[in-house]
Amino acid sequence: MKATEHTYEVLIIGTGFGGQSAALQLKKRGIDDFVMLERRDFMGGTWCQNSYPGAQVDVQSPLYSLASEPYPWSQMFAEQPELEAYTHHVLTKHELANKVRLRRTVTELRWLAERCCWQVTTDHEVYFARSVISAQGPLSNPLIPDFANQDAYQGKTFHTNQWDHGFAYSNKRVAIIGSGASAAQVIPAIADKVAQLHVFQRTPHWVMPRPDRRFPAWFQRLLGVNLFYQTLRKAIYWGLEWRVLAFKYSKTLMKLFAEREARKHLREQIPDPELREKLTPDYMIGCKRIIVSNTLYPALARENVTLHDKNDGIARFTEQGIITTQGTELELDLVVYSTGFKATDGALGFDVIGRDGRRLDEVWEDYPRAYLGTTMPGFPNLFLVTGPNTGIGHTSAIFVIESQMYYIMRALTELRRRHQRVIEVTEEAEQAYTDMIHREMAKTVWQSGGCESWYKSKSGKVTAMFPGFSFVYRLLAQRFRAKHHQFSNGERA
Repeated sequence: MKATEHTYEVLIIGTGFGGQSAALQLKKRGIDDFVMLERRDFMGGTWCQNSYPGAQVDVQSPLYSLASEPYPWSQMFAEQPELEAYTHHVLTKHELANKVRLRRTVTELRWLAERCCWQVTTDHEVYFARSVISAQGPLSNPLIPDFANQDAYQGKTFHTNQWDHGFAYSNKRVAIIGSGASAAQVIPAIADKVAQLHVFQRTPHWVMPRPDRRFPAWFQRLLGVNLFYQTLRKAIYWGLEWRVLAFKYSKTLMKLFAEREARKHLREQIPDPELREKLTPDYMIGCKRIIVSNTLYPALARENVTLHDKNDGIARFTEQGIITTQGTELELDLVVYSTGFKATDGALGFDVIGRDGRRLDEVWEDYPRAYLGTTMPGFPNLFLVTGPNTGIGHTSAIFVIESQMYYIMRALTELRRRHQRVIEVTEEAEQAYTDMIHREMAKTVWQSGGCESWYKSKSGKVTAMFPGFSFVYRLLAQRFRAKHHQFSNGERA
């Protein structure tokens, strides 16, 4: 393995919106000595990788974009090709390609005390960096559950995150395992094209109507005007932010508005009472991710679509397909895993060894935790983008990413200003922040709504979501507290 001797000031892992945002903020501050590592053979992150049929964002496009990068979106909820185009627009406009090293899968981060830097090992070579911003994203490592006799199946299989566009599924017998956000988009996109579609649903989701609309040409031109764009973003943002009142403070609000609308949507689109019962959740709306779709229910009601609920799940695989727990034998040509990601436990996907040999997987053995969801004691100069408890259930994830950038850039600026080499959050500050997070989390529907979701780690704690208003998180990130950190020119302050 060949190692380079150059030590970058900053190394960014990932080239999606988190990595792009970090790169733009570094350039804005005159920090040009950085490199971006991308494990795939293309740049762009989740909206370039997740190209399954029907892929579409669930947040209004003018808000689900970088604040500094207006774009003439063609519709309110952009579809995957347009999101990919926007991603490439940002990369090209800011000439980030020359900063990117493709096909570099990070396998280990190791803090080198004597050099006050991180050694970043990839499957190709080793890099060194004073600081690391890990922005590979929480939904980047696919999760495929284990099923009995799974390896015996001779047909085609893949995860929605790795959709094989070379496989022609038209007129084929297809099974989709999972019924969450990705499945809710794939099912309507392929239901009218396949011969048979079997959907295996462990738990039903609440589904709300999608208030989508196409933008006329004159409106798209207006979106290119920064003042109009920013005004629209603010209007959308505050229109969404009130939902936290229901997620956290008022079960009555949740039932009166969200659940009532979801039940009405279900009644109107699923006339069959038996199917409607299978699709009716038994937990409070918002506990699991809410699906936003006008096409899912009609697709599930098609004659060539069969919904298998928890009472008719997967008993085992065969060479030809699946045998259900009711004893039904299904012959299949394709099995699609729409089973989510390792978003809490094991989310990073590589080893991290910090000060004094401290391992992040051991620190996170009970549950993932970080100060502002961004940095941890014992791991100097390391910043996580969309780390523990930074998820958001009611607004744009990019708003939170850009909020994190206030903190990360201030930390890096403080290092320069103080002529120091090492910054590390204190144990006390991280503990106080984590205690606050889980104290507030107890009030939310994610913790007490009566469901199991990917928001929770194996500990049972909700470690994916931030328990409050997103503007509160931004205020916390903007207010840099020097007393919560140690600065030094060596291993410790």
